[in-house]
Amino acid sequence: MNFIKITAAAFLLLSCLNLPAQSERYDVFLPISKYIVKGDAECLSAWFDDNLEISIISDGSTASKAQAKQIVKAFFSSHTPQSFDITHAAEKANMKYALGSLTAGGENFMVTIFVSSKGDSYKIQQLKIERM
Repeated sequence: MNFIKITAAAFLLLSCLNLPAQSERYDVFLPISKYIVKGDAECLSAWFDDNLEISIISDGSTASKAQAKQIVKAFFSSHTPQSFDITHAAEKANMKYALGSLTAGGENFMVTIFVSSKGDSYKIQQLKIERM
C-alpha cells in the first residue's frame, strides 16, 4: 500500500516539474494553459518566480511563490475552470506575455500572464485574472 502511495506521489511530482529545456520555438504558455484549464494550482505554481505580482478579481499584491499558490488555489476552488484559450501572445528580449480568456465557475475572465527567462527556463512574474 505504501509503495502505491509513494509511486503516485512521485508521478505527481514529476508531472508537475516537467519543465522542459527552453528553445527558441518552445511555447511556454502551452503547459501554463494546461494547468489553468485543469485548475491545478500545484503544477501552475511550479512556473511561479520566487516573488510575483498577482491580481485576482481586483485583489492585487506582490506575493511569494507559496502565497501565490494559495491565492490561485482559492480562486480555482470557488471558480472551477471550464475552458481557457490564449487570445494573444507576444515577446521581446527575455520577456513574454499572453492574454487569455478563461471561463470558470460560470463567469468569464481575462487572464494576463507575464513570464521572463531565468537561466534556461521561464518563470511567471505577473498573473492577473479579471472579470470581463
